[in-house]
Amino acid sequence: MRHTSTGGLIYLIIGLIVANSHGYFVALTSGGNLLSAMLAIVAWPLVLLGVNLHLVL
Repeated sequence: MRHTSTGGLIYLIIGLIVANSHGYFVALTSGGNLLSAMLAIVAWPLVLLGVNLHLVL
């Protein structure tokens, strides 16, 4: 059980780093920007592949 939580924590830390480096934390003033940042953290492999997860609401 401990390996799963450690792996999940590492996955989220990498997601935070990738999302930050791709500008998802620049302007978290609206719900759409916050949702984009959260989505980028969880789906960071897609961000590295060039998928744009910036939502426009």
